[in-house]
Amino acid sequence: MDIDSVDEYLERATTESRNVRSEHIDALPVIEVLRIINEEDKGVPFAVEKALPSIAALVEDVVKAFNSGGRLVYIGAGTSGRLGVLDASECPPTFGVPPDMVVGLIAGGEAALRNSIEGAEDHPENGEKALRDINFSARDVLVGITASGAAPYVLGAMEYARNLGAVVAAISCNRQSRTFDIARHKILLEVGPEVITGSTRMKAGTAQKLVLNMITTSSMIRIGKVYGNLMVDLMPVNRKLIGRSKRLIRQATGCSKDEAEAAFLASGGKPKIAILMTILGIGAEQAAELIQQGEGRLSEAIRIYSESKGDSKQENKGERNESRSARNNRRGNS
Repeated sequence: MDIDSVDEYLERATTESRNVRSEHIDALPVIEVLRIINEEDKGVPFAVEKALPSIAALVEDVVKAFNSGGRLVYIGAGTSGRLGVLDASECPPTFGVPPDMVVGLIAGGEAALRNSIEGAEDHPENGEKALRDINFSARDVLVGITASGAAPYVLGAMEYARNLGAVVAAISCNRQSRTFDIARHKILLEVGPEVITGSTRMKAGTAQKLVLNMITTSSMIRIGKVYGNLMVDLMPVNRKLIGRSKRLIRQATGCSKDEAEAAFLASGGKPKIAILMTILGIGAEQAAELIQQGEGRLSEAIRIYSESKGDSKQENKGERNESRSARNNRRGNS
């Protein structure tokens, strides 16, 4: 996309339009500035709500990818890229997943997380290279994040992923987003013009963050990283999270503090195992084996255990019936 065509595209973009409600914001008292920002932000969740069917369809594909060993990869530039990296980086401590299961890529690399890298988003070949560098494949899912929908870095990556046969999604705040021409899943967040013209770190960024939260959280729920509404696979890597782990053991099982402490220690600091140990009254090794059989889902592990106990009871009952029948036969023959 050449400079002239980008300029022409952005002339029509909602994200570049002026907001009539904030045209004189520079002359207002601070409290009025805040009220305008707050009023504009109120519309963001409603914009996200309209996109829920598209988000749900994407989540289904992300879950399929996770279950087949694939990854979720976010790619973006500027604020959009930073938000993708942020969401990806929070998944390991929250859900106990490997750091390469959800990946965030940003134009300009890690340096762009803190500083603006001039022209980093202007080269589509760099987007393709970023995917090649992580060995992106057809079993992965790519989500291109760009408020304007015109970042060449993102478009280049999306084209490459589509050509591989991967699932490709786009999150954008302009109806005419060029990412939608490439994506299978088109997530449109029509938040309207920004309070400060073109500052898409505001409403557009807020909307994007809400959607990223939804994608990873709902996907992790579906693959068994949550029991009830408890993050049972969190990694207790500091004092706060150790305390949270012990509390969620109590919340999930109704046990005492001492019992939660003992289960936490016996499980090797793994809340999911500790919960299953406490619920079923079994050891850590058996709990870990049941969780593996249940593909990480606590409810499934409990079902497997209950069915096995039911089968055992049926077998014992059958043995008792056979013994009774044998005794009756002996009496009849005597």
